[in-house]
Amino acid sequence: MPRITKVTTRTGDDGTTALGSGRRVPKSAPRIAAYGTIDELNAVLGVVLTSGVTPELVDPLRRIQNDLFHVGAELCIPEADRKGHPGPRIEARHVVELETPSGELNQKLPALKNFVLPGGTQPAAHLHVARTVCRRAEREMVALAAAEPVGPELIRYLNRLSDVLFVMARCQNQAAGAAEPTWDSRA
Repeated sequence: MPRITKVTTRTGDDGTTALGSGRRVPKSAPRIAAYGTIDELNAVLGVVLTSGVTPELVDPLRRIQNDLFHVGAELCIPEADRKGHPGPRIEARHVVELETPSGELNQKLPALKNFVLPGGTQPAAHLHVARTVCRRAEREMVALAAAEPVGPELIRYLNRLSDVLFVMARCQNQAAGAAEPTWDSRA
């Protein structure tokens, strides 16, 4: 468990940051971009949780927020440094835990007849923002994985998570009795 005694260290004033292994890298490094986007996603989920989301989504969203700290912890230690610095990892069970509520929630929804536009209720709109941030994190993770090894479940987790967030947005609108805005391809 990390112990944070000081927030301002001034060690990043030169444009670098420390990884969990102690190695310093530029703040513009792909790894830093990936876990920065994970942090952004977690913050957006915090907004979702404070925006009046339906109660059935609260516990799954809090679990996802905790998982995202696992993602960040895993990313802050490169695979090459992992032997000397073990830490939390996203495992296959985390992916399965996402699939279960997603399937259950999706069964309650009507089949899609058209593309859904982000909106409806404020919490649903925030969930759509979270979904798009998640997709960006996934793209950054894929780019990072092309340059160096990443944990085997990270990309799968993010791919599944964006689907879950989409389903949650639809459930939020349904619970609020709000119509889902849909794309008019003939407009």
